[in-house]
Amino acid sequence: MIATGDLAAARAGADELQALADRLGAPLLEVMALHAAGAVRVAEKDPGAVEVLRRAWRAWRDLDAPYEAARVRVLMGLACRQLGDPDSAEMEFDAARLVFEQLGAVPDADRVRALSRAAGAGPLTGREVQVLRLVATGMTNRAVAAELFLSEKTVARHVSNVFTKLGVSSRAAATAYAYEHGLVQEQAPRRRGSGKPHSGPQRP
Repeated sequence: MIATGDLAAARAGADELQALADRLGAPLLEVMALHAAGAVRVAEKDPGAVEVLRRAWRAWRDLDAPYEAARVRVLMGLACRQLGDPDSAEMEFDAARLVFEQLGAVPDADRVRALSRAAGAGPLTGREVQVLRLVATGMTNRAVAAELFLSEKTVARHVSNVFTKLGVSSRAAATAYAYEHGLVQEQAPRRRGSGKPHSGPQRP
């Protein structure tokens, strides 16, 4: 119903499913109802979609249904994008794509890549652009992981993907690409003796 643009029918169907779940008290029906309600809210561009989808994701996770949970994370990414939060959207898309790849769900993984690439720069996804920007400032993978709240393994995977997509083999070459394409701004050198010394803790 959503795919055909009939949001009124989609809302009615989701409400009917919720009523059925309430009447029968079945956990599977309850999570299906949450999933459907969240999908309708995304289609309606309802700001409350994220919270409903979070509940659906937790429920699918508790039922040990990784594929359905990943589908919800795609919807969460779309909802975050609607709210003007591209960083959170990329995080959701990345998490969903990783699960789809692990499950061998190739069409789903390809769809998420397309969604993610729409927010990126050139061949890179939005998350890869974030990682490249930080790498271009001289950060190590460990520092990038801390900055983006990711694991070092995930950052290493993103860096490898960046190298492959850009056709480069070093961090220096990737940094050059970032500057050439305006992904980072070159800072003017500070004159000796200018500015105040930094007394706070240093970021790794």
